[in-house]
Amino acid sequence: MAALTSTLGWLLWSVLVGATANRLPSGWLARDHWFWRRPWHEQARSFEGRLAIRRWKPWLPDAGTALPSGVAKASLVGRDQRNLERLLLETKRAEWVHLVLWLFWLVTPLWLPPAGVLINLAFATLFNLPCLWVQRYNRLRLQQLLTRP
Repeated sequence: MAALTSTLGWLLWSVLVGATANRLPSGWLARDHWFWRRPWHEQARSFEGRLAIRRWKPWLPDAGTALPSGVAKASLVGRDQRNLERLLLETKRAEWVHLVLWLFWLVTPLWLPPAGVLINLAFATLFNLPCLWVQRYNRLRLQQLLTRP
């Protein structure tokens, strides 16, 4: 019963977070909120060197179109300023989604024993952390492209 509750919880939470993310205004995503800043300096090269991100990122699915009004990141490929800026916003939207999805494990102690909570934490981290890294990496690369003369 606990596994079923967790599975249903993850599914419902994912749909709720995805639907909410599709309604986040572009203006909010475009602002320089504390949410997007890091207390350390990030560079795309760091993601490439330390995480070998270019090797495994093509294997991650893009669930941008899983819900109505979602956007597939691959559909925004282009070098024109408008597409790059839109893709930049979509990386922020996806980062928000994966951070908020990850938080679901925090409510699992309501119905799970400690071992189940740890399993949910591991699941949340395993499935969201790589996606977060990819969004940050892509955003850094896009910012570089947009600041080039």
